Amino acid sequence: MKYDKEEKTIVDAYEKDIMALSKPSKKEIEAIKATARKTFVKDKRITIRLYDHDYQGIQKKAMEMGIPYQTLISGIIHRYIEGDLTSNTG
Repeated sequence: MKYDKEEKTIVDAYEKDIMALSKPSKKEIEAIKATARKTFVKDKRITIRLYDHDYQGIQKKAMEMGIPYQTLISGIIHRYIEGDLTSNTG
């Protein structure tokens, strides 16, 4: 596995016993679990209009990936919002 500089520093420190892993507290574990649950809850329903060509294309791509097309659309939107996909305009 390839590490960036910061990750390599952490791994090296752990392997040399300079750094030890700590066990999270019950409170920290519950906070992590609550955040994870919220992450996977989709609580908004929307309706969008697409060009037929785009609709067929997204269905084809989703089928190739083995996922529902709604999941693909949701993932594309999420990646765009997080900055992983960018617009080519400008």
